[in-house]
Amino acid sequence: MIRGRSRWRELSVSLRDHCTLANRIRSQFYSTRPKAPPVIFSGIQPTGIPHLGNYLGALKQWVKLQNDASPDTTLLYSLVDLHALTTQEDPDQLRQWRRDMLAALIAVGLNPDRSIIFYQSKVPAHTELMWILSTNASMGYLSRMTQWKSKLDLPDDSSPFDAAVKMKLKLGLFSYPVLQAADILVHRATHVPVGSDQSQHLEFARDCANGFNHNYGPVLVAPDTLLSPAKRVMSLTRPHLKMSKSHTDPKSRIMITDSREEIERKVKSALTDSVSGISYDPTGRPGVSNLLEILFHLQDDHDQASPQELAKIYEALSMRAFKEQVSGCIEHHLRGIRDAFASLVRGSDRKRLDEAMMLGTNKANQSAQQTMDSVRNAIGL
Repeated sequence: MIRGRSRWRELSVSLRDHCTLANRIRSQFYSTRPKAPPVIFSGIQPTGIPHLGNYLGALKQWVKLQNDASPDTTLLYSLVDLHALTTQEDPDQLRQWRRDMLAALIAVGLNPDRSIIFYQSKVPAHTELMWILSTNASMGYLSRMTQWKSKLDLPDDSSPFDAAVKMKLKLGLFSYPVLQAADILVHRATHVPVGSDQSQHLEFARDCANGFNHNYGPVLVAPDTLLSPAKRVMSLTRPHLKMSKSHTDPKSRIMITDSREEIERKVKSALTDSVSGISYDPTGRPGVSNLLEILFHLQDDHDQASPQELAKIYEALSMRAFKEQVSGCIEHHLRGIRDAFASLVRGSDRKRLDEAMMLGTNKANQSAQQTMDSVRNAIGL
């Protein structure tokens, strides 16, 4: 009996040494293997013409990523119109919003010849991979996600199995993160630019990739986070809330297509305070601080390192003079975007918009097809 235990111990040590050696070889192989070129993916819902918050929070960053990326980097920017179906929209309105958002992406500086810009619904592989991933997605994990709770205005401890929640919660909204994961994984994205409030969804995408790879081998790429700098542009009329199209007052937001007169009128009526001088104090002076942050994020070269430093330049100005500076800066920055958008939607560049859509669709389908060939082969289809 003792001899048997000794033999078992010897065998265990032998197996452990073998596994250690195998892991070391595998580690050396992957460390010496050439790294795949970067693939950056990001998506935006087609909610029509973007406002200044959309532009500074995401689109301006997308253009910077495109312009700064190495030549071997693949960039994919998707208009996630299937996600938009989780809220009931008028079909004609959705068609118009899709086209407006496509025009906006090109108008702000995304180049269809450099970046792959496409409608999510034009690439069937997104929904095919979603179904495959959903066969192993954990209901428990999904129930802890915050997306469906915030959309339904529910407490953080809500459960999809609560009787009251069952009546409100639709499957599409609940499984939203699975489609979001498929959006990323189907293109083998290595990096995804997200804000801190979206890190939970990217973690779920990594979980889906790792779970699939555990079952079927190294097929999917688990993406890394490319954390975008927080650029929260607040409402002009209610500076404690984010700028949003859902606000009933149109003066609360500046659209990227607003005219000079509209920009001046909205900034002039922006809620500030009666304190003399200009200073940066998000808690005590949220309206003034929001305008300073807008000015700061509109800088291309960031001569001032922070909104606090920028405030020192304008500290002696009256509120009226300061708002004139803000509106002038916004108008200067958006003028070219506004003109490009008008040309794409109603002017001589309308044909270019259709060509960009077709080019992006073809490239995105080719990208997704490579992944799906490997996925189908791995699962036996």
